[in-house]
Formats: sequence, C-alpha cells, structure tokens
Amino acid sequence: MSSAVRSRRRPVLAALLLASGLALSACGTATAEGEGGHDHSSGPATVEGPQDVYAGIDLAEPYRRPSFTLTDTTGAPFDFKAATSGRPTLLFFGYTNCPDVCPTTLADVAVALRGLDPALVEQLQMVFVTTDPAFDTPEVLAEYLGRFDADLPQRFIGLTGDQEAIDQAQLSTGVPLAEEAGRLHSSLLLLYGHDDEAHVAFDAGNTSRDIAADLRLVVGAA
Repeated sequence: MSSAVRSRRRPVLAALLLASGLALSACGTATAEGEGGHDHSSGPATVEGPQDVYAGIDLAEPYRRPSFTLTDTTGAPFDFKAATSGRPTLLFFGYTNCPDVCPTTLADVAVALRGLDPALVEQLQMVFVTTDPAFDTPEVLAEYLGRFDADLPQRFIGLTGDQEAIDQAQLSTGVPLAEEAGRLHSSLLLLYGHDDEAHVAFDAGNTSRDIAADLRLVVGAA
C-alpha cells in the first residue's frame, strides 16, 4: 500500500496503517506505535481516532505537551514546555539532510500558514527538533529553516542538543526513537492546543489544506 494515506479516509483506517508501520518514505520515516494511554512519556503511543473531527489524524488519547530542554538556533537553552505552554504549537522531529518528508512537511506548514490570517499565525509556533544533532548545529538549523519561514510573521524554531537530550525529547513526546543516525524517524507532525494537549496529528498523507483547516479549529478553540 502507498505511504500516502489521505486524511479524507476514516481516521481509524489511517491510524491502523500508521500503527502497522506502513507510512514509510524514501528517507525512512517511522510512525508511532506501541502503548496507548494519555501520558506518552514512557514510550510511543498508539495513534487512532474514534471520530472524524479533524482533517488530520484524530488521536484517541491526546498527547500531552512534553517537557524537554534543548538548544535553539541562537545557541540559547529552550525549555519547550515553558516556552510554548498554552499556545498552539506544531512539533516535528526530522533532520536537515532529509530528502523528502522533512522538507515536504515544513513546506506544507509554511503554505498553510501563508493562507491564514496573520493575526492567527502570530499565535502559533512551529518547532523542528533535529534527529541528527551530529550534523545539525544551531547554524545549520537556522539556515535550513530560513528556506521555509522567511516571509512568515512567526519564524520556525529549530532545536538541537546532544544525542541523549534528543532521545529524551522524543521519548517525552511519545514518538519512536529515531534510528540509523536520525534518518529513520517519526513522520508525525503533532499539533498542541491551548489546553496543552495534541488531539490531532498529521503525516505524509496530509496536505497543507488539512493543516490549515485544523489550525483554524485549534486556535479558534481558545
């Protein structure tokens, strides 16, 4: 089956495909699988949704906004939970040399944000955490993200750190640990709301239109 599981299919079907590990791409992305439950800090959680509420993938058990501290593109510490708490936030793990899923995901987010009211965009944050910290220095991340967010009212936030800190960030988020030097990584783009929970996620089968539609829902839910 194709890895492009379109969001307009039933969310439960999309979830089953994800949990089966079928949503793979040329850069070797892995998807969430394993334990379910509300607190995902102990390991990857099951992705499934009982209702078709969102254009993206409905999450049966919402993902709590994780707690981790990494280094941003200025070289300063960035406490993810403290810096983003109560604010709609997109979170994605990937690496700058990824040939397909990472640039496509970031481009889709940028296109979605360009189609929204700037006042709404200013309430959002997009956070990209590298899975290849050996290569992705703060300078590399800044240059890479600048290809996508240069004309946006809110610039993307890039985070890196040592391997142990990157691993802990993934575990606290509830996505699978990246493998093969970061090149086999989760394809999930999580969207946290004002309630500090992610009720929806996106993968390679979703479009910029899906992301924009759900951003309107989540930001407007304040």
